[in-house]
Amino acid sequence: MKRFLMLLLVITMSSCAELQQIAENLPQQTGGFGLSNVDIGNGLREALDKGIDKQVTKLTQKDGFFKNQLVKIALPEELQKVDKALRDIGLSSLADEGLKVLNRAAEDAVKEATPIFVDAVKGITFADAKNILLGSDDAATQYLSGRTRTALYGKFSPVINTSLARVGATEVWSNIITKYNTIPFTKKVNPDLTDYVTGQALEGVYKMIAVEENEIRNKIGARTTDLLRKVFALQDGR
Repeated sequence: MKRFLMLLLVITMSSCAELQQIAENLPQQTGGFGLSNVDIGNGLREALDKGIDKQVTKLTQKDGFFKNQLVKIALPEELQKVDKALRDIGLSSLADEGLKVLNRAAEDAVKEATPIFVDAVKGITFADAKNILLGSDDAATQYLSGRTRTALYGKFSPVINTSLARVGATEVWSNIITKYNTIPFTKKVNPDLTDYVTGQALEGVYKMIAVEENEIRNKIGARTTDLLRKVFALQDGR
C-alpha cells in the first residue's frame, strides 16, 4: 500500500509539472483587450523599430546632427576657450569649420548603429515588454540604451576616428589647436576628440529614439498601426 501511495504521488507531481509547463506556454491575455504577451512584445518592438527607422536615419544625413538643435554637438568645455580665443583674433570661420566637422563625423558613424539596435529589439522578453510598457515615457529607450551602449561605443569609436580624418576634422583641429597654442599666455590643450564625439553621438541617437517613443506614448495619432494602437492603449491609464 505504501509503495502504491508513493507511486501515485510521483505520478501526481509529474502531472502537475507538465500542466505548469503547458500553462506557462499558453498566451496570457491582458485585460479586456485580448492582447497576449506576444502582442505586447511585438508592439514594443514595432515602436522601437519605428523610432530607429524614422529618427536615427535622420542623423545619418548631412547636417543630421549639425542642424538639429536637439543633438547638435557643441564643443567640449576644454575647447570652448579655444573657440572664443580664435573668434577674438578674427578666426571665426576656422572656429565654425571646427564645430561642423565634429558633427559630420557623428553623422558618418551613426550608420553603424542600426544592426546593433535591431538585435537588441529582437531580444525583448515578455517580462521586459510589460515593464517597459507601464514604465516612464522613455522606458523603451532606456532599455535599448542599457543593452546597446557598450556595443555601440565599440562600433562608433573607430568609425568616428576614421571619420574625423575623412571629413578633415583631424587636420582642421590640428590647425586650430596649433594656432591656439601659439597665443601668448594660454594653457595648451590636447583633447581626445574621438572619445568626446563618440559619447555625444551616442547621446544624440538615444535622444532621437526617445523623441519617437514619447510621441507614440502620448499622441494617439502617432500610433500608425492597429497593433501600436492596441498595445499602447494599455498604458494610457497608467
